[in-house]
Amino acid sequence: MESAIDAHLQCPRSLQRRIDDSYTPPWPMWMARADQSLQAVVMAYLGVQYFGDANRESALSALRHIVDSFSGEDAPLEHDLSYFRDAQGYDNLIAVGYWRNTDSYNRWSSSPTVDSWWSSDDRLNDGLGYFREIASTRAEQFETIYAFTDNFPGVGAIMDRTSDEIQEHGYWGSMRERFPLSQVDRMLAKGTLDITTGDPAKGGRVVVRAHDNIALIRSGQDWGNTGDVERALYLEEIEPTLRAGMDFLRDNGAEVGCYSNRFVQNINLDGNLIEKSYCIGHWRSVDLMERWAESHPTHLRIFTTFVRVANQISELRLYHECSVFDADNQLYEYINCHPHTGMLRDAAQPAA
Repeated sequence: MESAIDAHLQCPRSLQRRIDDSYTPPWPMWMARADQSLQAVVMAYLGVQYFGDANRESALSALRHIVDSFSGEDAPLEHDLSYFRDAQGYDNLIAVGYWRNTDSYNRWSSSPTVDSWWSSDDRLNDGLGYFREIASTRAEQFETIYAFTDNFPGVGAIMDRTSDEIQEHGYWGSMRERFPLSQVDRMLAKGTLDITTGDPAKGGRVVVRAHDNIALIRSGQDWGNTGDVERALYLEEIEPTLRAGMDFLRDNGAEVGCYSNRFVQNINLDGNLIEKSYCIGHWRSVDLMERWAESHPTHLRIFTTFVRVANQISELRLYHECSVFDADNQLYEYINCHPHTGMLRDAAQPAA
């Protein structure tokens, strides 16, 4: 067993762990490891929003255009596609791309093909909504955890290797303690979420300015290779409890510090659902996420359901990745999206 924090990211602690060296986790888990050359990762959530089946094909065409732009030397090293219907009844398609360094992402995003498409007035007039939620996280600002050791999804797909079994999991607060930064920093929120361009009520382009230490969690499930018994266990016991918790955060997140929560299912380029799903949650800070996880009935039901059935799971693939970001390393832009999309709901309007 080894520490969740890789050796080259360890430093003298000013903040202590909740556990001591004798702690043994209740089940095995692993992390994705990167070598010392990795300084930062860019995560780009690129969305297309539409309302009604009549707009589905044009939305899929826009999604395919985004995926087609994932080409060339500076393309993301990993991407996936997902779909969800939000609480306002709008359908959303998302392409998520991961880059291993900011220079490569910046060259890709500023290339004429990519930049001209996002900047075009056509995005304002084609009857669809679009959003870009992009953040760069330093190596010490993110953590991962997996119940399996191969074919990692998400950010794990662009890492270099797999850890041995890790110690920091299976107790409240363990997520925080997998962040290398947690050795010396509480990662508290600093600043406010503000609209700097546009008005969500009027549509058009709206830009939201972020603050330090916004936390992003992606927590996933893959039941594609499960047998009948385990599939039923997931779909009939785990998934309904999970969905109830995700719906609470979607509808009531503002009261607990969750800016945005989406429970998405993976799709292919034709929009067909795949037997994988994940939550995308933006939080004001890690500590507010922890508070909900440790004390709110909706998450306690998720946790106790998992613990009850954990010894019956063998093929269900569960994981999450969590990151925090500096204010200057985030971009949130929305084009003709409804006012409850992503960060728009909780962002403050400029004073009149």
